[in-house]
Amino acid sequence: MYNDKLFLTPQEILNKEFKIDAEGYRPKEVDAFLDLVIRDYTEFTNIIKKLQIENRELANDNNKLKTECRRLKAIIDTAQDGQAGKQSFNNIDLLKRISNLEKAVYGKEE
Repeated sequence: MYNDKLFLTPQEILNKEFKIDAEGYRPKEVDAFLDLVIRDYTEFTNIIKKLQIENRELANDNNKLKTECRRLKAIIDTAQDGQAGKQSFNNIDLLKRISNLEKAVYGKEE
């Protein structure tokens, strides 16, 4: 992921050779500085690898949770559809019972 954006590896930094001029930098200072750069670069590489692994795990968890959410929503929708049908059946049944009671009480046939 990030490797295509990086130009150097820690090993390339370690193996870098500089030309020495009469008035150039002190090789020991350059080596000491490059050692720090290598250490940081190695740590950045490790952090990136850990974050990539964590990102994949979180994406997998997210997909599992989305699937579970869809499954639960389907169960809820099915249950609500069943309740709506049952409720309307109960209302019709109640209306028929009330109608029968009215006929029995008032004695009218309509």
